[in-house]
Amino acid sequence: MRKDISLDLSKAAGFVGDEAIKRYADKTAECNAALHNGSGKGSDFLGWLNLPKEITEGQLSEIEESASVLRESCEAVVVIGIGGSYLGAKAVIEALSSSFDWLVRERKSPVVLYAGQNIGEDYIYELQELLKGRKFGIISISKSGTTTEPALAFRLLKTQLEEQQGVEEARRLIVCVTDKRRGALRTLATQEGYKTFVIEDNVGGRYSVLTPVGLLPIAVAGFDIRALVEGAARMQERCADGVTYEDNMAAQYAAVRNALYASGKKTEILVNFHPKLHYVSEWWKQLYGESEGKEHKGIFPASVDFTTDLHSMGQWIQEGERTIFETVISVEKMRHEVRIPANEANLDGLNFLSGRRVDEVNKMAELGTMLAHVDGGVPNIKITMPELDEYCLGELIYFFEKACGISGYLLGINPFDQPGVEAYKKNMFALLGKPGYEKETEEIKKRL
Repeated sequence: MRKDISLDLSKAAGFVGDEAIKRYADKTAECNAALHNGSGKGSDFLGWLNLPKEITEGQLSEIEESASVLRESCEAVVVIGIGGSYLGAKAVIEALSSSFDWLVRERKSPVVLYAGQNIGEDYIYELQELLKGRKFGIISISKSGTTTEPALAFRLLKTQLEEQQGVEEARRLIVCVTDKRRGALRTLATQEGYKTFVIEDNVGGRYSVLTPVGLLPIAVAGFDIRALVEGAARMQERCADGVTYEDNMAAQYAAVRNALYASGKKTEILVNFHPKLHYVSEWWKQLYGESEGKEHKGIFPASVDFTTDLHSMGQWIQEGERTIFETVISVEKMRHEVRIPANEANLDGLNFLSGRRVDEVNKMAELGTMLAHVDGGVPNIKITMPELDEYCLGELIYFFEKACGISGYLLGINPFDQPGVEAYKKNMFALLGKPGYEKETEEIKKRL
């Protein structure tokens, strides 16, 4: 019997009191029901809600088959996407990979690289240099195919792949995850005969980890997408409509963080004591920032990697402005064991630790930090993962997604759109002189 991830609110609830939490707790059932009956804002984008239990054997097998083609043929596979089109996959892959993955010589899986998540000229040059003389594949992820960053990267890398491998072989090594019937990438994929997977219209990018957007790159990297989906399906059951507040950890998390926000805690810091969780934090920041930051509302999502950042951000968290709270992800069981040796000279004074595991030191740093921060006026929410594997990551992903939907409805906003993302694009296109933006170009030149 697998252990599930769990939630501990004991070091946060006291900062706001039972009555304040109850006001939000009483609303969570209504918000959860609104998600399931489609009566809330953004109900056109709820395709993720029942996804874990709706994924079929055929769909998983098709993803695994396409992943096998790339795994068997390529030294590297470049995932092209931005935001939710790559962050979820990278979060899982980085969490499950060796910390020194790029140095592993005898690889069972291709190296997964990323492009289209920035417009750094040096980055794309160095990536293309790395890929010269190497057999690589491409997973291009975009609903429209016209988002600037990934479209630019795809144009460059597609050209390079065709020049290195020939057009026919390139067609075999390019997979597109895109809209079912429209958009530039869909048109190109149809013309060229690329293998394709569909991003359903009712699933937004930041909620797409459990679709081919995330599952295909994760499978290419050699990880068990079935266990990932199984964990997500388990959390789907635990947070389903009708599950009481006392048993629904997504509802509890949403209620307490909103109660803290109402009390003046405007920033939530996601904390980990496991270096492999860094990109889980990056995915979480996009999920909550893009979902809740609207109408001049929303908790600001930040993150730190402890104990590393205790030697930088730790001072501010301990004694800075008291407008923050922390959510700590704790991993119970490590994959490996390292014990501290004794040393006769004991110049570093560490002999009192000899024979003990490094993880024991880390766990005491975790507990000591939490106690210090709570004493310093920082509420702490704790999420415990039994271990860092596909099943627990699946649970964690769905937990955060479901809590985000409930939390957004508690806040009174639409957690499934992102109108503010378009503002920079309009200015960028005007500055670049894109056809169709002549009026905007003229206006922005006057401002400059």
